[in-house]
Amino acid sequence: MKLINGLITQKHTYIEHESVFEFNAPHHFKVKNVENGENLASIDFQCGPVKEVGVNGCFNEDLIAMVIARLQSFQDSFYKCRENAAAITKLEESLMWLRKRTTDREIKSIKGTHKI
Repeated sequence: MKLINGLITQKHTYIEHESVFEFNAPHHFKVKNVENGENLASIDFQCGPVKEVGVNGCFNEDLIAMVIARLQSFQDSFYKCRENAAAITKLEESLMWLRKRTTDREIKSIKGTHKI
């Protein structure tokens, strides 16, 4: 299934993911070349709670950290710009909120489980 989002361009690449979700979300993504459909990257996210199924994919935080590292490298070069700085700030904020969610689940002793 093709990912549709009004904030992303699809001039050079597009994203696909499975159409039937396990655990209420897509877990397997492919980034493809618009011109020829070639698979450029595959990302498999954690599918299921770690305590119940073990580690089987990357986490949201992993991907966000990669993007922060990439943008920070641009900021440390001639490609430094206000927009990258703002994006880094918002991505760091995203990590903070995800960390808070994890901490809250740890406090409740439900981290890594299906419990709400």
